Amino acid sequence: MRKHRISAQQTDISILTLDDDEIMTLTVQSYLQEFGYHVDTENNPERAIERIRTGNYDILLLDYLMSPICGNEVVTKIRAFNQDLYIILLTGHKDLVPPVKTIRELDIQGYYEKSDRFDQLGLLVESCVKSIRQMRTIRHYQNGLQDILEKSLELFQRQPLQQQMDLILEQLKRLFSIENGFVYISQKSIGTLFSGIGNLKEGKKSADKIWQQSHSKEGNYQIDSENPLLIIPLVDEYHQQIGIIGISSSTRHFPDHQLLQLYVRQATAALENRMLQNMVDLTNAHLQKTYTQLEQQFAEMTNAVRSMVDAKDIYTSNHSDRVSYYSELIAKSMGKSKEFIKRIRIAGLFHDIGKIKVPDQILLKNGPLTNEEFKVIKRHSKDGAILLSSIRSYQTIAPIVLSHHEHWDGTGYPNRISGYEIPEESRIISVADAFDAMTSHRRYRNNLTLEQAKQQLIEGRGTQFAPEPVDVFLAILEQNPDILSNSNSTSNPTNF
Repeated sequence: MRKHRISAQQTDISILTLDDDEIMTLTVQSYLQEFGYHVDTENNPERAIERIRTGNYDILLLDYLMSPICGNEVVTKIRAFNQDLYIILLTGHKDLVPPVKTIRELDIQGYYEKSDRFDQLGLLVESCVKSIRQMRTIRHYQNGLQDILEKSLELFQRQPLQQQMDLILEQLKRLFSIENGFVYISQKSIGTLFSGIGNLKEGKKSADKIWQQSHSKEGNYQIDSENPLLIIPLVDEYHQQIGIIGISSSTRHFPDHQLLQLYVRQATAALENRMLQNMVDLTNAHLQKTYTQLEQQFAEMTNAVRSMVDAKDIYTSNHSDRVSYYSELIAKSMGKSKEFIKRIRIAGLFHDIGKIKVPDQILLKNGPLTNEEFKVIKRHSKDGAILLSSIRSYQTIAPIVLSHHEHWDGTGYPNRISGYEIPEESRIISVADAFDAMTSHRRYRNNLTLEQAKQQLIEGRGTQFAPEPVDVFLAILEQNPDILSNSNSTSNPTNF
């Protein structure tokens, strides 16, 4: 195994090693601590289970054969309350390795034979650590995007410009834990406006000087001092600088650049919108262009959250794009209007956006769901409708997302409506959604062939699915036998 450098990043991984052989646990602890990991030891299985219940461990290394309970019983008890823990079994001999079925059912990440060299164990741990950090990154951006989306809605509410600047600072404090900062705007139509918090609350004179110098700078830049100051230009849609945001840090560390920049773009759009509303001589065309821009920015934000849903599970990656693609094909073949096709394309992209609220341990579970877990999954259509209905531009999409799991015979969810009570767009998306699910590989089953999927649609016609979209889609499939390979290469971005 290649030699690691001990770093602060590695110390964020916490490991518990469990073995009734104290020498073994201490040896493993000593070995892994060399690479910067925090490692605790335990020789009693019951105490180990309780430590995991009350502690915050990322990885468990445990002996398969222990007393009074063996390793698979320990894992079973742990999985009852913790689905995220990465587990590696330690065995004395390869003949004692548990069956593959047991390893899969208990979601065990691997096993290590004690007779092997320790570097094999190190590689297993390193693989788990990489997966853990990838999931942390996904969750970080997922949560950050959702928070920014929610806060952005407040920014676009009608309010005086000065109050809007105060709100931006308040949100920067809430979203990024910023204690010291300012917002500065300078425009001929309104003059100069300033709002500050913390030790920059009275910093208008300094902001005036920085504003004069900022025009010669490109992008974000840092002013070095005892407390470094990060300057972020506020650039409008015409690439004109309308102001600056300043953030001071006593620790010399600043928030995540990508999320901060994403929020600043939303704040800039909101400030620009407010200033445009204050100008009585704006033409209707200019106003329409502004609202279109804001609508597109909302679309980008929501699309980013949708992409995070797909990114949570590699097995459903691009699922929403394909559902949108199939739905649009069906709608066009049915001779629907441009507005209808646009509406169903967007609804197809966002039909699963409510899954952003589904816990990872349920969404990524190997094997069948329990009744309670399925109830949580079923809430995603209602959660998605609530999220979209809070955005004026998507209010016509919300009812479609709400009903895309309703069945023609009334046995679907969430409201058990039937027949023509179900929105026509939802009836079409239901067919497209089911077809893509059937023809996509999942961790717990293989995909169906095209012919098998067509047979499933035929069998569900008139019960699960509305007859007309099934008939239309079957005709499309008959004419396009390569549709599966074509859809996998299809990019369907959110266009308005």
